[in-house]
Amino acid sequence: MGDTYQTLRLAAAQSSPVFLDREGSTNKAVKLIATAAKEGAQLVAFGEAWLPGYPWWIYLGSPVYGAPFAQQLYANAVEIPSATTEQLCAAARQQRIYVVMGLTERHGGSLYLAQITIDTQGNLVGHRRKLKPTHAERTIWGEGDGSDLFVVETELGRVGSLNCWEHLQPLTRFAMNSFNEQIHVSAWPAFCLYTGTLHSFSAEANIAASRSYALETQTFVIHVGGLCDQSTFELLGDDDQKRALLRVGGGASQIIDPTGMTIAGPLGDDEEAVLVADCDMAKIPAAKLANDPAGHYSRGDVTQLLLNRSPRRPVVYRDPAPGPVTLPEERGDSASERGGSASDSAT
Repeated sequence: MGDTYQTLRLAAAQSSPVFLDREGSTNKAVKLIATAAKEGAQLVAFGEAWLPGYPWWIYLGSPVYGAPFAQQLYANAVEIPSATTEQLCAAARQQRIYVVMGLTERHGGSLYLAQITIDTQGNLVGHRRKLKPTHAERTIWGEGDGSDLFVVETELGRVGSLNCWEHLQPLTRFAMNSFNEQIHVSAWPAFCLYTGTLHSFSAEANIAASRSYALETQTFVIHVGGLCDQSTFELLGDDDQKRALLRVGGGASQIIDPTGMTIAGPLGDDEEAVLVADCDMAKIPAAKLANDPAGHYSRGDVTQLLLNRSPRRPVVYRDPAPGPVTLPEERGDSASERGGSASDSAT
């Protein structure tokens, strides 16, 4: 009889958040999750740093100009676990849908660009950080480490995710390929910066990265981004120079099959919608017959990848202090162990 392959319905939620408003954005996410479930989706993905919004100001002016916005981002960032993650988990459980959410994580005094995966039972089953924030992003977010490269085993298949220009890192792509990933969330911000002046920031250039990822890894890729709405544009575009660098819209979400072909979308530049596609998982082994770069098509005797998946800890305690002592909580290796307190309140 042999194995059979299911057809899955995957979804991309293209939307603007309620900018720098954690609670407002979370409430909006819950509605989008419900919309995806109503469309029959089994997994829905959100864009990079969607909750509570991408820090566009880092590309519009100096750090001094951006400091007030950065403080708002810190106050509205998400601790893991917290009331915010509990609300998202409850929505996933109620709708019986997998959720992959892009967010700004607050841990201690630092912010990280994170993605979390929630299963249909409302369990937080995946939590990763962007390995290296891109360019000016490093004024906002800290770095991840090797433990942030993994896939989540689900009844849908092996689900992985990366953020934005992580898709331009050949070694990162190869590492993900070696995990036999099947469903990939390619999360991006809106393509609303430097339009017409910097091609590498364009939808065209970065959709090509997602398409090549699908072709290279033989995965179904949910290429999902956010939107810059009018209110965010007006908030940040306070002079002619900034308004020339930023624009409203920037959406181009689509779903790509293992041959690199777009099978749903792209959504419109300023279209708020949940995009769905029916994905025949039999296409994956069919594609791998010809090309499996981490398997039969590899040459490990010629080129090899060294992957260090150990968590990076800033403090290593060697000798216990005399008497009873409570050590600061360390970041764990698993999704359930990572993060800070159960409260979102800034200290």
